[in-house]
Amino acid sequence: MASTRTQTKESENDNACYVQLCNPNIATLKEDILYHFGLSTSTHDLPAMFGDVKFVCVGGSPSRMKAFIKYVAAELGLGRPGEDHPNICAGTDRYAMFKVGPVLSVSHGMGVPSIGIMLHELLKLLYHARCSGVTIIRIGTSGGIGLEPGSVVITRQAVDAYFKPEFEQVVLGRRVVRCTDLDARLVRELSECSADLRDFGTVVGNTMCTLDFYEGQGRLDGALCGYTERDKQAYLRAAHAAGVRNIEMESSVFAAMCSACGLRAAVVCVTLLDRLKGDQICSPHEVLAEYQQRPQRLVGHFIKKCLAGA
Repeated sequence: MASTRTQTKESENDNACYVQLCNPNIATLKEDILYHFGLSTSTHDLPAMFGDVKFVCVGGSPSRMKAFIKYVAAELGLGRPGEDHPNICAGTDRYAMFKVGPVLSVSHGMGVPSIGIMLHELLKLLYHARCSGVTIIRIGTSGGIGLEPGSVVITRQAVDAYFKPEFEQVVLGRRVVRCTDLDARLVRELSECSADLRDFGTVVGNTMCTLDFYEGQGRLDGALCGYTERDKQAYLRAAHAAGVRNIEMESSVFAAMCSACGLRAAVVCVTLLDRLKGDQICSPHEVLAEYQQRPQRLVGHFIKKCLAGA
């Protein structure tokens, strides 16, 4: 009898780890078409293709996410040196997706709307594939506040342009606000991994998510600008005082959607400039290319460390 109770408890724990959705309508669909991925539950065996996924990394550009999967494959010793990794979403030009072993790498484009669409379909993919124990991490670039260019920021909390840990969405004409909690334990684990590497400066801080690259981030060099350098400095210093250490355009919806679906999630971004000192990114291409590899190296080390301890 005790054995049966133990088995039942283990089964319940396993079920609790599966990716969950906050939409009862999905269970009633005969077919779920993941349109922007070019995938479907009726034309693709999603559990066979993705059921072993434990780590999902998302980032802006297809080329960056392909470079990441190549890097991870080499770090984990998966596949042959120089082996190509085909784009699973080759049937569409919206997003790109690559996989090696238990790691899935997906591009999300630029800004809240683009990553939001991608996340809806990615979360459904993980759900249909019966994935469990998944960790999802956004890796990308950002503008720093009071940090040297090349610094890596592990996000403690994603905040909006008012420095509130919220993501606001208008649904059927109504304002819906979701929290932007990220996994505190995962933040600590990533911070420990950065200490292992010691190759670049890493800080833990809040990340401000804006809806725009120019006015929304207080830049003075856009096509429109109705404020002064003094206004900009006052706003950025207020952000810094509120714990904000970098600015980008995806973290709030990423945190809100992953939290709502019970996924362990984190954001790791490198800073390309200090916004207190300027608006334009002036570093040479080769310097920026090396900066962009830093979140990949940190997250790659984290994945390798997790798998070694499994």
